Amino acid sequence: MPEGHTIHRLAQDYAAAFQGTKPLVTSPQGKFSDAAELLTGSELTRTEAHGKHLFLGFRATDWIHIHLGLFGKVTFGGAPAPPPTDTVRLRLANSTAYVDLRGPTTCALITPAEKQAIHDRLGPDPLRADTDADPQAAYRRISRSRTTIAALLMDQKVVAGVGNVYRAEVLFRHRIDPYRAGKDIAPVEWDAIWTDLVGLMREGVRNNRIDTVRPEHTPEAMGRPPRVDDHGGEVYVYRRANLPCHVCGGEIRTADLAARNLFWCPNCQKP
Repeated sequence: MPEGHTIHRLAQDYAAAFQGTKPLVTSPQGKFSDAAELLTGSELTRTEAHGKHLFLGFRATDWIHIHLGLFGKVTFGGAPAPPPTDTVRLRLANSTAYVDLRGPTTCALITPAEKQAIHDRLGPDPLRADTDADPQAAYRRISRSRTTIAALLMDQKVVAGVGNVYRAEVLFRHRIDPYRAGKDIAPVEWDAIWTDLVGLMREGVRNNRIDTVRPEHTPEAMGRPPRVDDHGGEVYVYRRANLPCHVCGGEIRTADLAARNLFWCPNCQKP
């Protein structure tokens, strides 16, 4: 499932291609046809992301809510748009560009009240710059919980947008045992984690990939080959099970936690 930086990048890309224009809105697959008919030819006025949720605003009160889930894909292209396949849930097209959405978990036309209800159930997002980015709101929940910090970071009601990669990497960068209970995370530790997430995820939006290694641990600095992985990006522990840690040389471990694979270095992240 895409992490929050990808959704914020998509919000920027939709805005760059379509904001201020009145795109043709269609649903070749048919599952969004009624809503597409209501929106086609209306101005796309704004785009927004909160965690893993994307919102496309039309006119003053209409919003398309998109959640990619595990299988959703977004493809941009230039005009003229090719004939769509019958797997396209939503297509926007204007005189210069088109974008196709396939396989999302959610693609729905919602009201402002319904949109606000989605924001209300999500935790703060490190990539937002409003009241939906309050790190203390997250810490209030974390500091009262006996749940592991690794599980809490993946709970979208606690922190919105953090996925398996950022979870594993930020805990490694701060030498925090992923099995430590939330209530045992000190305020200064949480402030450092949040600040790091803001910086890492903003870089992820800019570069459209996740890179978490510090300059002294890059392939060039260490004289090691670059990471080869379909996920891309240079990381410390994610998908590096049984490989040597870039910092201590010990073996990276993996385990199942809350139905997701957890990666960490037992030497660097001691209990």
